[in-house]
Amino acid sequence: MSDQLGNKILMDSEVESAIEEVGSGDAQRPGDVRPTTKRLTRRRLILRRFLRNKLAVAGVGVWIFLILLALVGPMVSPWAFNDVDRRAYLKPPSQQHWFGTTQSGRDVLALTMQGLRKSLLIGLLVALISTTIAALVGSFAAYFGGWTERVALWVVDLLLVIPSFFLIAILVTGGPQGSSSWLLLVLLLAAFGWVLSARVVRSLTLSVKEREYVLAARFMGLAAPKVIIRHILPNISSLLIIDATLGIGGAVLAETTLAFFGFGVQPPDTSLGTLIAEGQRLATTFPWIFLAPATVLVIMVLSVNAIGDGLRDALDPNSQSGGKAA
Repeated sequence: MSDQLGNKILMDSEVESAIEEVGSGDAQRPGDVRPTTKRLTRRRLILRRFLRNKLAVAGVGVWIFLILLALVGPMVSPWAFNDVDRRAYLKPPSQQHWFGTTQSGRDVLALTMQGLRKSLLIGLLVALISTTIAALVGSFAAYFGGWTERVALWVVDLLLVIPSFFLIAILVTGGPQGSSSWLLLVLLLAAFGWVLSARVVRSLTLSVKEREYVLAARFMGLAAPKVIIRHILPNISSLLIIDATLGIGGAVLAETTLAFFGFGVQPPDTSLGTLIAEGQRLATTFPWIFLAPATVLVIMVLSVNAIGDGLRDALDPNSQSGGKAA
């Protein structure tokens, strides 16, 4: 009798627990499948891959530090880049002048921060303009084909064989001088910096323009510029992002090379290339004048290249690091 009573109590308790589970919604119905993993969006997956690349993350940190140094540094520095300390000519680094002074008594740290600001501005503008031109020319040439493509390829081939360095040097020398002369330099660097990227964009557009969503947009009567901007360029945006990122470093190096030979940013303004050109004559006797801008230039270019490599690996699922980070 006691065994029967115990079994009944056990059965009642099991039934009550089952009813409580059903009432609370915790019971799993037959055929229900609970998701075991949370699905990531493409944006979160790209961010996750990028963050797995420690070198790229370090490059972002260095890049942010350089931007802050260029923007905020001159505001908090006790010396302006055009201030002259008549008691300190060619002095080594000290408490008053952390990076030393030049032969004219100007603070090297203040000059470096001002040159960094100008070089960053030139690099960003050149990369933005050249990537935009490459995207438009390459995509329109591949989309329309025919004479449009032939003319675009002819212009690209022509710009590839023109000695751009000498042409930019001649135009900058004969152009307007003064504080706004660097704008002409930006336009000239951008005018010769898009040709190789345009060929790559053309090749990618040829592979994209025959896909279903592009054909559907064309059959719906959408204008060609809208099809290109809304449906083609977003699908090759990974290349454009990488090209713009790496283009910053290339533009800064190009401006530095021109400034080294006296064709870059003109006084009274300054850039990293101008400072390196001024300091290379005294590099063996007063090395701090040359080392400060040269070191900043190397760090900036390396950080940009690291960011570009990280973006390439994150946006390309076939890359080794991108696949590991997935």
